[in-house]
Amino acid sequence: MLLRPLEPKQYRALRYTQRLEEADAVASVGSRGDSYDNAMAEALNSLFKAELVRGPARRRKGPWRGIDDLEIAVAEWADWYNQRRLHGELGHVPPAEYEAAYWARQATDPDDHDEQPDAQHGHHHDVTKASQTDAGTASHAQTNPVLAAAGTN
Repeated sequence: MLLRPLEPKQYRALRYTQRLEEADAVASVGSRGDSYDNAMAEALNSLFKAELVRGPARRRKGPWRGIDDLEIAVAEWADWYNQRRLHGELGHVPPAEYEAAYWARQATDPDDHDEQPDAQHGHHHDVTKASQTDAGTASHAQTNPVLAAAGTN
């Protein structure tokens, strides 16, 4: 049987699958033709492009001169995204601050799970009730409705 040569995109898909196997990772892909399967990943990719390449997370001026510059820029963006960027899904609180408030609340009352619906997206967020003295909550607690509703101010 003769096999036709692989198209470049087929080769990349095979190589990607091999790399996942080498790393003991599992691909997270959905059904064919379902645009909602990758919606969150595509939204993150869009933010990455807008914020790092053209926007507020770009700290260094000028072009990246090599892979080292790019790796540093990506690491800085990931740190900024997870530690300082205000996330609307979390009531305009950085993820690190939101998580600190959550764990502070869990330390004082692990059985209390107040949930506040997120009307925009139709799901619920755990709302923390940590005090302003808890690490990481004071900077947004006074102005943030999620943290204010949780009793942090």
